[in-house]
Amino acid sequence: MGSTRRAYTPEYKAHSVAFVIEGGRPVAEVARNIGVHEMTLSKWVRVARDAAESGKSPDAQLVESERAELVRLRAESRDDKSTIAELRMQVEFAKKVATWFARGSQ
Repeated sequence: MGSTRRAYTPEYKAHSVAFVIEGGRPVAEVARNIGVHEMTLSKWVRVARDAAESGKSPDAQLVESERAELVRLRAESRDDKSTIAELRMQVEFAKKVATWFARGSQ
């Protein structure tokens, strides 16, 4: 069966977060009242607070230097993952060789 993930408008999220931040109400209470999972609302509140601290909108576009850094980091991550996969293969091979030598010496 397919997933039935609900989508919320930015206005709905903003109003929900305002109930928590500006209203001083607990996340659990607001989540129950509006019919949203507590963890979902917690994430919205955390994103809004982080955005308020950094002074940036959570949906703001990346500037060119940030985009270049993102591309560089993603490429670096791919390289790291391939290196890790190669090292795992080497470890597995070394284990097989060690087992083979251990059996041969008995």
